[in-house]
Amino acid sequence: MPQLHEKVYTVEDIYALPDGQRGELIDGRMYMMAPPSTGHQRISSELHGTIYNFIKSKNGTCDVFAAPFAVFLNKDDINYVEPDISVICDKTKLDEKGCNGAPDWVIEIVSPSTSQMDYGIKLFKYRTAGVREYWIVNPLKQTVTVYDFENEKKTNLYSFDDSIPVCIYDELSINIADLLSK
Repeated sequence: MPQLHEKVYTVEDIYALPDGQRGELIDGRMYMMAPPSTGHQRISSELHGTIYNFIKSKNGTCDVFAAPFAVFLNKDDINYVEPDISVICDKTKLDEKGCNGAPDWVIEIVSPSTSQMDYGIKLFKYRTAGVREYWIVNPLKQTVTVYDFENEKKTNLYSFDDSIPVCIYDELSINIADLLSK
């Protein structure tokens, strides 16, 4: 019996999507993305602002980007993601199209349609690509799962009410409940 071959998508297919449609590629498989909710965007904005202000206050050299921002995860044409927030400290990875290689810190904000992707497929891809720290923010459960891929010391599950230590910045902790109460 002949084996069916699934089409392998490339970055070219991502750029060919109609205006307004977004997708991601994991090992040549395309995953379409739905528009984020207002709550999702509120969390993203607050986290982005907090991280940006921290880096700026410390005269840091890292850049923080909010989605949509292209990350060519494995520097190939079959892995393309748009994390909700990406922190990149190696400026040589940045060009006009986005980030070529693994960001230092990635934050994904879970929606019901992305849960399996964020907790499974992306967790594996980010770890193997060299991301140092990965946060999965779950608004429905009001939890944040932190993966410290670099040292494994701060990997933990936190609530929105906790002061969550940032692995790549010893001086930064984030309390999401406080951010959302402003």
